[in-house]
Amino acid sequence: MPMKLTHKDFDDLRLITVEEDRIDAASAIKFKDGIRNLTQDAPDRVLLDLAQVGFLDSSGLGAVVACMKALGNGMTLELAALQPPVERVFHLTRMNTVFKIHTRVSDATTDTEHAS
Repeated sequence: MPMKLTHKDFDDLRLITVEEDRIDAASAIKFKDGIRNLTQDAPDRVLLDLAQVGFLDSSGLGAVVACMKALGNGMTLELAALQPPVERVFHLTRMNTVFKIHTRVSDATTDTEHAS
């Protein structure tokens, strides 16, 4: 069964919402496949809404990093709404210095309010 991911496009941003409670070894490949499919025709900015994700292990972190690396030239992967356990993983691994992390999805979408 594929990972539940939904998306919404704004002028210069694709918001991808992860509708699962965990990204771990069991789901990392499905996560990467789903993100790859949703970013093929995406704008240059991709925002990953992780508000529903309460658990992320090293495989999940690796999957998020792999998705960032797989984006086309000039594309960026930003993160939003990390729950404390997930945020801790990003801080402990210093990945918070690699990714632009927004407290809320609205923080990243306020300058792109024209939804399509």
